[in-house]
Amino acid sequence: MKSLYIVDYWVPFPSSEYGGVVSLIAENDTEAFELLSNEQGFDDRYTNLIMPNVVKAQKFQLVDDYQSGIIDAFTT
Repeated sequence: MKSLYIVDYWVPFPSSEYGGVVSLIAENDTEAFELLSNEQGFDDRYTNLIMPNVVKAQKFQLVDDYQSGIIDAFTT
């Protein structure tokens, strides 16, 4: 069963002045990490900071089967 993840943006100040949030659908934490770490739009210097934020992210189980992927990202 897949979940909706609400992940706090992991890039620290001053590279990210105000942080942000990323919403995505994934089957588990590992898939969520892979989706986020492979996304071209995110700074790959901070990949090591993604998994801790995935683990502590808010997760909401989905009733229907949705395609995995990043839904929306608001980052600064």
